[in-house]
Amino acid sequence: MVDWTRTRDVVVIGGGNAAISAAITARQLGASVMLLEYAPRAFRGGNTRHTRNLRVMHDGPVGTLTDAYDEEEYWDDLLRVTKGETDEALARMTIRASTGARTFLEANGVRFQPSLSGTLSLSRTNAFFLGGGKALLNALYATAERLGIEILYDTEVTEIRLQKGFARELVVNFRGFPETLKAKAVVAASGGFQANLDWLKRAWGPAAENFLIRGTPYAQGVVLKNLLDQGVAPVGDPTQCHAVAIDGRAPKFDGGIVTRLDCVPFSVVVDKNGRRFYDEGEDVWPKRYAIWGRLVAQQPDQVAYALIDSKAEKLFMPSVFPAIRADTLGELAQKFGLDPATVEETVRGFNAACVPGPFNSNALDGCRTEGLDPPKTHWARPLDTPPYFGYPLRPGITFTYLGVKVDGTARVWMEDGKPSGNLFAAGEIMAGSILGRGYLAGFGMTIGTVFGRLAGESAARAALNNAGMRDAA
Repeated sequence: MVDWTRTRDVVVIGGGNAAISAAITARQLGASVMLLEYAPRAFRGGNTRHTRNLRVMHDGPVGTLTDAYDEEEYWDDLLRVTKGETDEALARMTIRASTGARTFLEANGVRFQPSLSGTLSLSRTNAFFLGGGKALLNALYATAERLGIEILYDTEVTEIRLQKGFARELVVNFRGFPETLKAKAVVAASGGFQANLDWLKRAWGPAAENFLIRGTPYAQGVVLKNLLDQGVAPVGDPTQCHAVAIDGRAPKFDGGIVTRLDCVPFSVVVDKNGRRFYDEGEDVWPKRYAIWGRLVAQQPDQVAYALIDSKAEKLFMPSVFPAIRADTLGELAQKFGLDPATVEETVRGFNAACVPGPFNSNALDGCRTEGLDPPKTHWARPLDTPPYFGYPLRPGITFTYLGVKVDGTARVWMEDGKPSGNLFAAGEIMAGSILGRGYLAGFGMTIGTVFGRLAGESAARAALNNAGMRDAA
């Protein structure tokens, strides 16, 4: 039985990596901790269930990581994908703390493996979880249970009642029953609003009807909206999100990482009118793949098609769905409902513009087009070797970037310029401070782990020192 009358030191809202990292950290500092997860146990963990790795700064080979990946290179990578829309102080702090994030996870039962080969080879920059996101969650939840953290599933937080920035009370829906709960400190780690289609449509317009949600259907943004409505300072743009091009045959929700398509750099990508619209070979996969969800979202009917030939068939990890196959380009176009003559014309123009050169699928090879708009700057080879293959593309939304403002201790700030006395945030609900746009492979897990630990530590200290209570007095 749950004792709803007892005041906990720390209550953590959410069930993903950021939330469980905060809960473990607070408990290890001596606080009593309750974690409230909206999803049932079988679907616990939010988008963490679908993840595979986190991006880690390191000065030399360590664990499964090879070579070195220093702060300046990491920062430069982030700066390029965000185009400068990031808080440098928070970003650099996160980058520096990423080394400790890896060791924290390892110390709490998470195991790592060498990175995958081929187009997913990130052995120098990213630490891969043995067994993926579900194995990571299982390890962290086992640690949490061993530490005596109270974990409630099927528990939706509908309101955090704030008074002058101080979290006085939580209102929850526990397995269909309304309850209230008090805590000395609160950590909001409940994600963005990407599964809330009505909210997406307010930001994106009718186009959002055609979006597919890669992750958890439980990310409805209820806590986020509640906080913003009560004067918590917002960060980020509601139209910005981590969006990738995924297989158009994926389910509406929870398709996960297996629906992502990595074929774009080796493809000719056309819209529903059979025309190219962007440089498929702009940069290597880990730095540029996340722009393609937004690009597809901007096309008519939010759909595109990746066309490859037999030369490229083995160069990327395929979708969970089989490729559409045809002996001719015209036949492939017909299978996609495209005009064969237009697709053939587009491909002829592309083929004629390709400049011969040494092709290298694992590096920026300079194989490019000339006199073509838009150009293809790398991996440009004529599409001329049957059979031909293709995949339908749709925008797959992972998480949104609108969130709450925090400082370097994960403390939430109010619109009046004052910090909350006892409210902290971690993960997707605050990631917009660092990810104003774009994405860097594995960086979401890094933000979640780093700020989860910060939020857990800050919340525990506020609760145990009664600092928050004094601030609100």
